[in-house]
Amino acid sequence: MPQRRATVQGNAVRLQAEENPCAVSVSSSSSSPSPLLPKFQSPRTHRPIQNGVYVIHNFRFGTGETLPDLRLHYLTLGTPHRDAAGHTDNAVLLLHGTGGNAHNLLSPVFSDVLFGPGQPLDITKYFLIFPDDIGMGDSSKPSDGLRMKFPHYTYDDMVRSQHEMLLDGLHVDHLRLVGGTSMGCMQSFVWGETYPDFMDALLPLACMPIEIAGRNRMWRYMAMQAIRDDPAWDNGNYTSEPVEGLKTAADMLIIAGSAPQHMQKDFPTRQQAEDYVNRTVAAIVAHTDADDFLYYFDASRFYNPEPKLADIQAPVMWINSADDFINPPELSDLARSLVKRIPHGQYVLIPASMQTYGHGTHTHAADWKQYLVQLLQETEKKQP
Repeated sequence: MPQRRATVQGNAVRLQAEENPCAVSVSSSSSSPSPLLPKFQSPRTHRPIQNGVYVIHNFRFGTGETLPDLRLHYLTLGTPHRDAAGHTDNAVLLLHGTGGNAHNLLSPVFSDVLFGPGQPLDITKYFLIFPDDIGMGDSSKPSDGLRMKFPHYTYDDMVRSQHEMLLDGLHVDHLRLVGGTSMGCMQSFVWGETYPDFMDALLPLACMPIEIAGRNRMWRYMAMQAIRDDPAWDNGNYTSEPVEGLKTAADMLIIAGSAPQHMQKDFPTRQQAEDYVNRTVAAIVAHTDADDFLYYFDASRFYNPEPKLADIQAPVMWINSADDFINPPELSDLARSLVKRIPHGQYVLIPASMQTYGHGTHTHAADWKQYLVQLLQETEKKQP
């Protein structure tokens, strides 16, 4: 069994974008950058965030590989509450997307809509937990030094490590809600199948509960192969980043994360469109480690919750948007057939409009807040 080290928490901090000396902005004035793109600055927030670190000794990955010390960084907002039996009854786990970190869901379009007084996830009522997943943020990752010798983790490893961190680090033995965006959406389905009694509700945002295949795997594979085929990558042993491979991978990210209507509105001329590509690709290349990229993109390779959807016992409010390149509306019939296999599942497809943001609609909480409210109301009866 893996050995565990107690949680270490710092003092409350107020995060400011200027704390990051590498802060870069690549967004236009009226649209958000793709959630798939690396976040070059932490969102500003006035909220009293607590930083925490939990270390698992000799963590064994699904591949059989082990890491002597798996560092898991996380942020929290609010205070845990326990029922009469001593079980946590107000903890909410919020999971970020591919290449992201715990700060991503502090973005105003998410946090200002959900976390304030009287809002659905009011931090005076709920205890919110934001992990940095394995391979990302301030958690253990290949670029720490092991490079391609780092264990080849999967979503299953991520969820299992989150579970250990909650139980043994934060002493959270039950979750009011598990919610996640993109990769976090997929992890929400894994949570529901792996620990069916651990949560009251699931909020998967922007994904499909099937194997990563078809066009979704193709564009991911092309992005990874672009890096692997760059001679400068040198099997992960590079001394300087494989720039050409990263440029092609960045091109794929821009397309995958784009919102067609916003792109047309914000970049209506050829020059504006090309300038956006040039500055966004440059920013991605400057702030991306190629080995980290390969690991977190390939972490989805074994993801496939479809065979066990019936095992999910918690009510599920699964939400996609119709302008999402990664989870396109053409797959909505498949989604509707899949949700029928979830005992208490609901599927929502938000129509494309100027109020949606492609794949990034998952972070614009105003677009789907009403469904979260509905989910919390429907599951309130489970609260002590």
